[in-house]
Amino acid sequence: MINKQNIDGPEVSAEAADDNSTATSDNQNADASPEALAAMEAKADEHWQRYLRTAAELENVRKRAVRDVEHAHRFGLEKFAGDVLGVRDSMALGLEAAKENGTVESLQEGGEMTLKLLDQVLSRHGVTEINPLGERFDPELHEAMAVIEAPDAEPDSVVTVVQPGFAINGRLLRAARVIVARSAS
Repeated sequence: MINKQNIDGPEVSAEAADDNSTATSDNQNADASPEALAAMEAKADEHWQRYLRTAAELENVRKRAVRDVEHAHRFGLEKFAGDVLGVRDSMALGLEAAKENGTVESLQEGGEMTLKLLDQVLSRHGVTEINPLGERFDPELHEAMAVIEAPDAEPDSVVTVVQPGFAINGRLLRAARVIVARSAS
């Protein structure tokens, strides 16, 4: 740092003289080149404007992402619900037909067709049935309703499926409710 007493006095150190000459040359460069200063200010302004545009764009992207997530939550089931409406329509038509021609066979056939349609809709949306009959009991996928003696079945295997389980895209939605063979003790 330049000491004012050293500059005003008769003896100026070499270091102070170098600092003074550097400061003077910087001032001369700034004074000598107003065009360069204007160019630097223009460049700084350009960078500032670019920064503001980028910040605004980033904020717009963030808002758009939030809006997209909200729409996904709000309308994510729209396609599924539309497909299930077809199953509902099929059931309504079956009930209407049963009023006119209410044979057991026609009701059974209509019920089977509606169940098949529902299974197709579920499959299209990644829902698969878990039917573990004969498989080894897995507490991650199955819920044991009872344990029975079953001499002709493997120990700890599923002998009856009370209610099938379901998975959606590989993730358990509902565990299969099963009856399990008792292990030989």
